[in-house]
Amino acid sequence: MALLSEEILGAFPSWAKSQAQFADLNLSNVVIVTLPQPIVVQMVRTGGIALGNLTLDVSRTSGFYPDAVLGGPAPLQQLRKLGVLEAQARFFSKNRGRALLVRKGNPLGIKALTDVARTGARVAQADSVEAGARAGNRAAVEGLIGKSAADAFFAKEVEHFPGRVGITHRDVPEMLARGYADVGLTQYHLISYWTRTFPDHFELVPVAGAERFALKIAFGRVVDPLRPDTLKAFEEFFFTRARDVYPRYDFARMNDDEYGATLALN
Repeated sequence: MALLSEEILGAFPSWAKSQAQFADLNLSNVVIVTLPQPIVVQMVRTGGIALGNLTLDVSRTSGFYPDAVLGGPAPLQQLRKLGVLEAQARFFSKNRGRALLVRKGNPLGIKALTDVARTGARVAQADSVEAGARAGNRAAVEGLIGKSAADAFFAKEVEHFPGRVGITHRDVPEMLARGYADVGLTQYHLISYWTRTFPDHFELVPVAGAERFALKIAFGRVVDPLRPDTLKAFEEFFFTRARDVYPRYDFARMNDDEYGATLALN
């Protein structure tokens, strides 16, 4: 929601036109892929992605190929091992850790992680489709309330629901809305976005201490990009905006040492 906002993607073309060295760039066809990060890695590694019976060619030859990849350290390191990315990336955002999503009015009275087991609430979270999400959630919950309480928290996890092969974070609000689950666990900024978008359906329950398990996202440049001038322009523009824009969407504000810091991918 931050990257696709009017403050970043919406403002990039006009900014580029105002810069003499970028004024002639053709920015009429900017493509953003926001699939779960493991799928982004897979589509670059295999050279394609299947959407039903439609397969898109992801290659330099087709032109449908990234110039930059924004993601967590693990997927960026995987792409570096494949020779796709340069050796260093730059951090630009940090989230606020996890929070809980509940239905409007919070009918089960969930105020903390321990209330989930106490009330027998069914839990929704991303599964193996988003590699690392489940393990990260588990580590965070164990770190905050201990292993036995975490076992109780996840005891009634809903692992499947009609119409889905796998569960991503984007499925969590649907699971609550359709009555498949009672509480969702995912990143704070996502739940904040859902509650702003659907204020009559959902509420956010903050998790005490969640910021201890915050995650950072970095900007990785592709080796020998197909559109080097566009990449240069976007990176320059992006790092003048991201520090202020992302906190408007309930990410944490990064300090001087964090913002733009180098992430070694080797």
